[in-house]
Amino acid sequence: MEKSLLPQIQPPTYGNLVTILSIDGGGIRGIIPGTILARLETQLQELDGDDARIADYFDVIAGTSTGGLVTAMITAPDDQKRPLFAAKDIKPFYLEHGPKIFPQTRGIFGWIMSILRSIVGPKYDGKYLKRLIKEKLGGTRLHETLTSVVIPTFDIKSLQPTIFSTYEVKRSPCLDAPLADICIGSSAAPTYFPAYFFKNQDKEGKTQEFDLIDGGVAANNPALVAISQVTKQVFDRNPDFFPIKPMDYGRFLVISIGTGSPKSEQKYNAKMAAKWGVLGWLLHGGSTPLVDVFMQASADMVDFHISMVFQALHSEDNYLRIQDDTLRGKDASVDVTTEENLDNLVKIGERLLKKPVSRVNLETGLSEPVENGGTNEEALKRFATLLSDEKRLRDTRSPNPKKTLKLC
Repeated sequence: MEKSLLPQIQPPTYGNLVTILSIDGGGIRGIIPGTILARLETQLQELDGDDARIADYFDVIAGTSTGGLVTAMITAPDDQKRPLFAAKDIKPFYLEHGPKIFPQTRGIFGWIMSILRSIVGPKYDGKYLKRLIKEKLGGTRLHETLTSVVIPTFDIKSLQPTIFSTYEVKRSPCLDAPLADICIGSSAAPTYFPAYFFKNQDKEGKTQEFDLIDGGVAANNPALVAISQVTKQVFDRNPDFFPIKPMDYGRFLVISIGTGSPKSEQKYNAKMAAKWGVLGWLLHGGSTPLVDVFMQASADMVDFHISMVFQALHSEDNYLRIQDDTLRGKDASVDVTTEENLDNLVKIGERLLKKPVSRVNLETGLSEPVENGGTNEEALKRFATLLSDEKRLRDTRSPNPKKTLKLC
């Protein structure tokens, strides 16, 4: 029986919008965006058929750390040049492999050993994660993804971000690294996993070394990095992109998905932090305050900036940020993989779909429900319609429509 497959998305120059999907970092909390993406893909399938996949609709998919892994999963090609994972496969992937990536210790002795390991080295050796990622992604390289991707990392040797972007491969061929190496590097969270070193050689024999840690130290929310990459293509006169004025954010359609935060819990305060030394900032109540602070600050600053610009230019309906700031206790941890916590994260993602669309208040910095904005699930349905319409428009306008593939 023949099964039709959707062609890859046509370039933005044949449409009206540039479509961007961004996925935050957050360890095991990747279950939350996995749940959101599964719902979005289902809505796209209701419009365009069961073969529809998220990669068919976005010009750029950006992800940091666990978000980078999700990005690779839904954009890496299988043998039929279709996404290796459907969005519905993300949640089962985390439920199956999360406890092996973040093995839990039991009892007081296990807790003491965990603390000692954290003092002298990374909390986890990362061996299972490396083996798993390399097994799933194989030798697929950055340029082979089914749509453009952007995965931020941070080079600890040069002390600057290294952005692995499909758009930059032609300019910097050494960035065309295996997706597996990129994902391992972007996920190497300080104190949790070892930093990751690898070399990559381009076709001309030039070799570049990478000394990477988690991209979340630079861009835990990679939405702004993705927008910057697109803007750069316009400035460089990439023929795939229509001219975009410097402040024309109305031509962007952005969905940004967070992994949740404990912001409303207010579990830290100045009196508490005033007493911390190095160990206090690294170990407090089972969490790592320093890591929490810089990753949350990074994500919030990006959301604040994008929200401000989109609102100021009356394009706020083109930006959807789905984030839950009400996580508490173990739910907010990046590495608690007990059966109870995994179940809770699944429920959090499902509840988040039913929560009202929220937008950051530019005066208070807090997210507030949008009046008459509906639920996140309803907003995703609206965005799915916009994405489907944009894809059809490009297919109609393109002088060289891509053929629909067939599978037996």
